[in-house]
Amino acid sequence: MIATKPMASRRSHLFLLIGALALAISAHAAANGFVHTNGSQLVDGQGHALNLRGTSLGNWMVPEGYMFRLEQGPQSGREIEALVNELLGPTAATQFWHDYRDRYVTRADIQFLHHAGYNSIRIPIDYRFFTPGNEEGFTLPEGFTLLDRVIGWAQEAGLYVVLDMHAAPCGQTGTNIDNSWGYPWLFESPECQQQIIDIWKSIAAHYRDSKTVLGYDLLNEPIPHFPQLQIYNARLEPLYRRIVAGVREVDTHHVVILGGAQWDTNFSVFGPPFDSNVMYTFHKYWTPPEQPAIQPYLDFRDRYHVPLWLGESGENTDAWVSQFRQLLEKNQIGWAFWPYKKMERTSAPVSFNRPQYWDEIVAFAKTRGSTGDAEKQIARRPPMDHIRAAFADLLQNIEFQHCTQNADYLAALGLSSVN
Repeated sequence: MIATKPMASRRSHLFLLIGALALAISAHAAANGFVHTNGSQLVDGQGHALNLRGTSLGNWMVPEGYMFRLEQGPQSGREIEALVNELLGPTAATQFWHDYRDRYVTRADIQFLHHAGYNSIRIPIDYRFFTPGNEEGFTLPEGFTLLDRVIGWAQEAGLYVVLDMHAAPCGQTGTNIDNSWGYPWLFESPECQQQIIDIWKSIAAHYRDSKTVLGYDLLNEPIPHFPQLQIYNARLEPLYRRIVAGVREVDTHHVVILGGAQWDTNFSVFGPPFDSNVMYTFHKYWTPPEQPAIQPYLDFRDRYHVPLWLGESGENTDAWVSQFRQLLEKNQIGWAFWPYKKMERTSAPVSFNRPQYWDEIVAFAKTRGSTGDAEKQIARRPPMDHIRAAFADLLQNIEFQHCTQNADYLAALGLSSVN
């Protein structure tokens, strides 16, 4: 027993040091005017309670097939990029994506969100934009160039920004939403884990002095609900600890945001908070908009005195959105409904029209074969003039001035359309 006392004493001393460091981080953020946590509340730089009303810029840096009305065929970013490469050719496809990213989110979009009544935006990002030696069509400076531009517009409009790692190295879900290779290889690969630590560290170093950036949503919806994948639940919080340690080496200002396993729904993977400037996020889709749906998260908040944030919800009727939003606000939970913009859907603040000849693109996407069946593949292609016209029209339609505001959806969120 005597031999164990020095080890126990050292462990206790280490915990005290960690706790003191965490309190210092929170105090430092508060003293310097950054958004930070204060017990179970998120507060602004002056210490006033901050109730987030936000949307996510989905389909911008992380495209998804359904937002282009590609209900069948390519769904992930990589799959959509392969389709565009096949249709336009790799050179024209690279230019298309640069133009797309320049036009999908502009100053006009951010100003609209401000005037509609939002106070925050969540930006899903793909790690490939921040990785040296990455894939064709991605240049290293582009990630920061794109974010800097939008964060500048957000600062001008008085909106806070949450940066969300939607597509992590090797993938945290193995599904289309993280643009990975069909399995959550992140939890099997030490190299990819180090890569995400390094990427978050570089992002945190870049934005450590920005008071417009609210915080870092470290992993979007890690580990699906599939029974075979729940073996990775126990690896999630240890990875979060390593990412946060990397962030805190360069940035003691910003909130770190942790989502639970099983699509950000399972908080049983968490122990007590290990950082004093931490907020926990949950996602809820297609659930009754009633108190039992959120009660486990409220219990977690009460147990550990930490803020909660609904990082994603929506894709439902306006009536459901209204009821769920009111439930969240009744329980002092900020929100970011998904997404901001998509093709011909009213379940978003704005929508854009289907381009001319787009039905031909969709039909081809459904029936694509392998390159080993080249003759049939080419026979199925739309005419080149239709292809070029369709993608040119898409670039025009996504611009804010050509989009349609969805007044009923905005009203469901307690917001308003803008003249």
